[in-house]
Amino acid sequence: MDFEFSPEQQAFNAEVIAFCDERDDIDIFDVTRENMAQIVDTPKRRGFMKELGHKGWLGMTWPKEHGGSEGEGVYEYILNEELAGRGGPQIGKGVGIIGKTIIAHGSDFLKEKFLPMILENDVEFAVGYSEPDAGSDAASMRLKGVKHTNDDGVSGWLLNGQKTWTTSAHFAEWYWCGVRTDPDNKHMGITLMLIPMDHPGITINGIWTMGDERTNEVWLDNVFVPDEYVVGEVNHGFRYISQALDLERFTMFTFAPINQRLEVLTEYVQETTRDGAPLKEDPIVRSKMANLHTEAEVARVMGLKFVAEAVKVEHKARAGEPFQPPTVPASEYKLFATELSKRLASASMDIGGAGAQFRVKTPEAPMEGRAESTYRYTVIDTIGGGASEIQKNIIARRGLDLPKNF
Repeated sequence: MDFEFSPEQQAFNAEVIAFCDERDDIDIFDVTRENMAQIVDTPKRRGFMKELGHKGWLGMTWPKEHGGSEGEGVYEYILNEELAGRGGPQIGKGVGIIGKTIIAHGSDFLKEKFLPMILENDVEFAVGYSEPDAGSDAASMRLKGVKHTNDDGVSGWLLNGQKTWTTSAHFAEWYWCGVRTDPDNKHMGITLMLIPMDHPGITINGIWTMGDERTNEVWLDNVFVPDEYVVGEVNHGFRYISQALDLERFTMFTFAPINQRLEVLTEYVQETTRDGAPLKEDPIVRSKMANLHTEAEVARVMGLKFVAEAVKVEHKARAGEPFQPPTVPASEYKLFATELSKRLASASMDIGGAGAQFRVKTPEAPMEGRAESTYRYTVIDTIGGGASEIQKNIIARRGLDLPKNF
């Protein structure tokens, strides 16, 4: 495998770097927000993403008939890695998870309504899969959808129930929601629907994580959804969700933030003196740093491997050939990268000493408090998008033909 970008890809990377340099603003790029830096939750961030849309960078891999340029996924990878390394908002949810699912399975009505808005970044989505009793096992979701005709004679679904851990619900315009439409069939009884977040039957309550970021619980009380807002076939939603999760596991957990945190720790080790001796001369510290840099290179290559597999799938899909989503490479990368993030955070706390407990941006804190913030935040990374245990089961069952471990 060739791990170098082509001249065209390198030129695009240089263009992205220059574009971001010209817009360097703490209100857009903030690495201290860790993984939550990817969300588009402020006016400046939305304005920045709108500029990406004007550049044609939000639909690079979409078909031309839907406003895209049919580029290879490696260009999205290059763009996202640069944005993530700076702590900037990223593409993924609207362009990838939702946009690509609508392109593949949505009606003409949904394509005409939502795809132009996604390309212009005129809409933000919240994703509603998790429930109090359905987290990593998303197929256990129970938000109830019952067929219903309203007083105007419009056919649709009446929804009642609760979702939780819905990041973005408090500022999104639309809800991408999994609904239980057949209680007797676990995997073939879920339907995807799009719901306006300002529906009077929706109540949103904030939940603050150990990473100091807001997520939400969402209550739906007699929320009516017309049939035209059903995505794809009724009861086929879990298949669409599973396909999109492969993309989520990759785009949510980019390599660049790991590398950026490792650079912060490396600089600290190179410049710090402890007990009268340079920290870099400590053999235990040197051993830890060597291991971390080696593991980081493994994570980088695993990410490139996933991109290569995804490009093959894109080519087959465009040619109308049968294809299998790169589920195993996605799970391998997600498992290794997020667990490496935890190991890196633990090493930063250990090497930083007692002062590493100071909060982020504390002047006297080693590494400006990044050790403490990443230590809290990386735990969340191993859960979102499917916990590490789920990734191990996917690798064991689909990649190695072994039984799951629970």
